[in-house]
Amino acid sequence: MKPTYAADRYVPTYFLASLGAGGLSVTFFMYLMFWIPHPGRPVPIFEDIAAAWANGSAPLKFGIAVAMIGIAVFVFLNLKALVWNISAYRAFKKTANYESLRCSNAESTMLAMPLALAMAVNGLFIAGLVFVPKLWTVVEYLFPLALIAFALIGWQALSIIGDFLGRVLSKGGVFDVTAHNSFAQMLPAFALAMIGVGMAAPAAMSHQPWIVGTSLVMSTFFAVASLVYAAVALVTAFNSMLHYGTHEEAGPTLMIVIPIVTILSILLMRQDHGLHTFNGHTDVAGTLMFLARMVSLQVVFLGLGLVVLKRQGYFKDFVFGSKLSPGSYALVCPGVALSVLLHFFVNKGLVGAGVIEKFGTTYWVVSAIAIAFQFAVIALVFRLNSQHFARSVTIDALPAE
Repeated sequence: MKPTYAADRYVPTYFLASLGAGGLSVTFFMYLMFWIPHPGRPVPIFEDIAAAWANGSAPLKFGIAVAMIGIAVFVFLNLKALVWNISAYRAFKKTANYESLRCSNAESTMLAMPLALAMAVNGLFIAGLVFVPKLWTVVEYLFPLALIAFALIGWQALSIIGDFLGRVLSKGGVFDVTAHNSFAQMLPAFALAMIGVGMAAPAAMSHQPWIVGTSLVMSTFFAVASLVYAAVALVTAFNSMLHYGTHEEAGPTLMIVIPIVTILSILLMRQDHGLHTFNGHTDVAGTLMFLARMVSLQVVFLGLGLVVLKRQGYFKDFVFGSKLSPGSYALVCPGVALSVLLHFFVNKGLVGAGVIEKFGTTYWVVSAIAIAFQFAVIALVFRLNSQHFARSVTIDALPAE
């Protein structure tokens, strides 16, 4: 039996396949988050969903059914891809290609592993809220465990970043500036942000001041680290792209800013909710303007990415054509991120500030845009999975990386 393309030409970038599936589970959770009541809690739980199912209308029941099926399917795919990647990565570490990667700019792609691990923890928590009865009665005991899990993943991420920066900054000439012509070096910032948003969850949900305070401090560190790394990588990469053009296979990374913005936006909103414990919070007008600015920033980078990808013919070659690149999975994250943040913008921004009526015509028009991004990404995920993981693929007929 012939190996799949992904197995034959494995690189850590394939952890993004797990990340994308986990992100899609979050897009389905948005239905439950904003469409069913969950009084006294920042998130819906199994009991809220059961009550809404028992008393809700037929359209609401349909939405709940779609959400729960979507969460179950994509959490499963998230974990399946994560387990496969961990096994493949262990085998990859024994090869000469691994040693070559550790001596190149691509060493930073190793951050895809802690990024996917952090997403998996977030996805499992969502699955627990949705499918496990009475979980909320013991949730305060789970928060310290979650902080420990994210701290361990954070240590792994910082260790990889330390090895990479220690190598390239301690002596000159080891970082290839001509190969820095994409936003691929933003991946460490992405990983740090994902760890940070997970650490911020207890701040939004716990009633224990020490847990909230610990969550606020730890998530702030990773948010600041992410922003600093992103700023440096963004500026230096843009300079290289102006000189050498955008690397063809790394074109999707031009939109990596979009998921980073969504993650950091949710992190800051979680922190803001946690500040209620200490009598501090942002008003609804401030939340509206904050979300409007973040969505605007995403639209700017969406436009930039699509312009370059269209000029390069990326979709024709790597999505709908015969060329394959693990970096194509980076296309999943922007669509997921736009969908999620649009739900927040509509519900926490526009509805929260009283600009539009919840479940009114305008509400559904804007929500439909978020849902359209979601289902476009679902189609993309299954397309990419069929290309990279189908055993019928003839490896020899494909171009080399």
